[in-house]
Amino acid sequence: MILLPDLKNKKTAVFGLGATGLATAEALVASGAQVFTWDESGAAREKTKNTEYLSDHPKNWPWAELQFLVLSPGVPLTFPKPHAIVRKAKSAKVKIIGDLELFAMAMNAVPEKERPSVVAITGSNGKSTSTALISHILDETGRQVFMGGNIGIPLLAMKPFDKDHIYVLELSSYQLDLASSFRANIAMLLNISPDHLDRHGDMAHYIAAKQRIFYHQTKDDIAIIGVDDEHTQGICAVLSGRKQAEVVPVSTKGALGHGVYTLDGRLFYNFDGKSGEAGTISNTATLRGAHNWQNASAALAAAISLGVAPSVALKAMSRFEGLAHRMETVAKIGDVRFINDSKATNTEATAQALNSYENIFWIAGGKAKDGGVKPLREMMGPVRGAYFIGDAAEAFEADLAGVVPCIRCGNLAAAVTRASRDARQSGLADPVVMLSPAAASFDQFKNFEDRGNTFRRLVLDEVAALSDEEEAAAKTSNGAAA
Repeated sequence: MILLPDLKNKKTAVFGLGATGLATAEALVASGAQVFTWDESGAAREKTKNTEYLSDHPKNWPWAELQFLVLSPGVPLTFPKPHAIVRKAKSAKVKIIGDLELFAMAMNAVPEKERPSVVAITGSNGKSTSTALISHILDETGRQVFMGGNIGIPLLAMKPFDKDHIYVLELSSYQLDLASSFRANIAMLLNISPDHLDRHGDMAHYIAAKQRIFYHQTKDDIAIIGVDDEHTQGICAVLSGRKQAEVVPVSTKGALGHGVYTLDGRLFYNFDGKSGEAGTISNTATLRGAHNWQNASAALAAAISLGVAPSVALKAMSRFEGLAHRMETVAKIGDVRFINDSKATNTEATAQALNSYENIFWIAGGKAKDGGVKPLREMMGPVRGAYFIGDAAEAFEADLAGVVPCIRCGNLAAAVTRASRDARQSGLADPVVMLSPAAASFDQFKNFEDRGNTFRRLVLDEVAALSDEEEAAAKTSNGAAA
């Protein structure tokens, strides 16, 4: 747990008691603060029983004495409209922050020479894979690395600071929106595409939130930026001109005179006084596709910046096992591969997945985001059938009508059964049944993990059922032969 400075006997408040909120409340209590908490869910409030931060309705909080309100990332700050607790805090002139700002406050209290290293990663897509890949490389090379934030362990539940530690943090735009003093030694922005616009209002506000990852860097720090989309190209140009930190571009679309880039799976680097070819990741199954080449390029840039030899980093990458719910191979039935890409909640992420295989039987749908799947019309070349589920099924079918065969299945179980049957009977080489929803999960599932776990269970049930059928058929055949 990370303890926070100068809070002994101070009054603080936490709104939202998910994993992040609970970790925050515990860290505040351990730091000597008096903590008032609330969650609109009775089940969440139950978790505070027998703790030092028992829930009390916000109307009873001592607003005039609160040092700050810690807002859980999922609570609307500005759009579509500020939550009632936000309006109350502003009227009471109470500062609104998130757990990332508390992490920053704790880090900023550490003398410069005693500070650990912080690697922070954000982007519309790929941030989880990049975070896990960087952590894997550093762990394989003997560093004391701790991964958390928007992936794994909540920020304030991480190990206490030590100058030899390296904290690798995945950060969402929601978290960055609530931080005003966070500084990363290595800050990484992979890409930007439309996402969470219901929360941020428009692209300008969304981009502004992402850019906050660079705000407090110094000349001793590194800013790693993917430059394969127009938004990040502009940010890279601005940061390069500002010369606030060393800027390292990364790309998968062409060679760079300065930075790290991947061409046909081969990684090249030219920065920090070093240049050359690090090696190839073409044979690394968990880093398949151009989107993973960007993740690998960014991870290599971070590893080199932290003193890892390029060849050593590539060797570690070859042993990367990948992430659950992101291009995860769940099983094979004969020649049919089943891919769980439940984390692909927007069209950009799904486009990357569709570009990674041929002969795809694609399962998509859920709670649609702005724009639907019309941007994917040009990506339908490898798709042999589209199986739509959830609230978005009708709209997705309308978006892709006439471009690809579309089947409305309603729920995931029906989609897996139909797609599996069609793939097995297709006669195509190496068919793939892929869940890559291009939509949020909240219409039928708790979150993308729940959706992905359900897909995995359904696929494994399908494997078991087919195995039973084959066994029964073999027994019948043997009996007839006898």
